[in-house]
Amino acid sequence: MNTTDTAPWRRQVAGLVLAGGLARRMGGRHKAFVRLAGRPLVAHVTERLRPQIAHLAISANAERERLRPYAEAVLPDPVPGFAGPLAGVLAGLEWLRATHPDIPWLLSVPVDAPFLPPDLVERLWHAATRSGADMAVAASNDRIHPIIALWPVRLADALRHALVEEKLRKAADFISRHRLVRVSFETRRIDPFFNVNSMQDLECATRLLRS
Repeated sequence: MNTTDTAPWRRQVAGLVLAGGLARRMGGRHKAFVRLAGRPLVAHVTERLRPQIAHLAISANAERERLRPYAEAVLPDPVPGFAGPLAGVLAGLEWLRATHPDIPWLLSVPVDAPFLPPDLVERLWHAATRSGADMAVAASNDRIHPIIALWPVRLADALRHALVEEKLRKAADFISRHRLVRVSFETRRIDPFFNVNSMQDLECATRLLRS
C-alpha cells in the first residue's frame, strides 16, 4: 500500500482470496493455477485487488508454497474438515485480528473471478460505513454474491461459533443473520463477478479479455 494514499478504504480494508476449491469441471486442477490468457487466475485476481487494499492474504489448504508469492500470507482452514468458503473467511478474520489489529474490515473474493471491478472496495466500504450495516455484499444481475463481501473483524467469534458449534456451511445463511447492505454493480459489457467454473467459462473469459 502507498502510505501517502489517504483513501480511507485502502487504509481500513484487507483482502482475502478464497482459493480452497479444486476445479473438478476442469480436470481437478487447483483452480488458482488454471491459466487465463497465459496467466494463472490467482494472478488476475490479486492484481485487481492490490491497488484497493492495505494487505492481502489467500485462503488455501493445498499448494500453499506455490501461492506464497501472490500474497502476504497463505492461510489454512482454522477448523477441521472441509467447511467451505466460510472457513476461509474465518481464517482471514482471525489472521487480520492477530496481525493487523488496526484494520477493521476484510474483503473476501473467490479466486475464479478475474474481472473484479476497480472500485469494489471503495463502493462496499462506503455502503457499509454510511448505512451502519454490519456487512456489505456485492450484487449483479439482481443476485447477491455472498462471498464477495466486506466483513467486520468483530464478527470473527460469531463466525467461529456458527462453523464449529452449529456446523453452518452456507455463507448466505450466515450473512442473513446480520444487518446487510447490498451494492449492485453494472453488467453492461461484462458481469464483473463472472466465475470461471468450467472450460466453457474459461473460453468465454478469454474472449472477454481479448475484447
